[in-house]
Amino acid sequence: MNASTPLNFRKMAALVAAVGTLFWLYTFYAIAHVPPGDGTGFQWLAVFPLGAIFGLFFLPSWLLVALNRLPRVTTAIGLCGLVAFAVVWAQLLNEFPKS
Repeated sequence: MNASTPLNFRKMAALVAAVGTLFWLYTFYAIAHVPPGDGTGFQWLAVFPLGAIFGLFFLPSWLLVALNRLPRVTTAIGLCGLVAFAVVWAQLLNEFPKS
């Protein structure tokens, strides 16, 4: 029997940060394809809270991963960012006009 290998929190933090970054980039595509609604373009205001979540959670995660500092805390910060994205995105989906 082999001893189990310890979790590599730096790789996990990088994976979580990558998922968060890719989701943030996807939101631009998704917002661009929202039906026009009343034609005012207010759906683009959703970029601000999503960008704030990215800046508060995932930019520090990328920095800490690059510096190899506090990998467990970095993973936790990234997971909190994913939860924040899920909450905000679920609310935004209810607000966007349906086709």
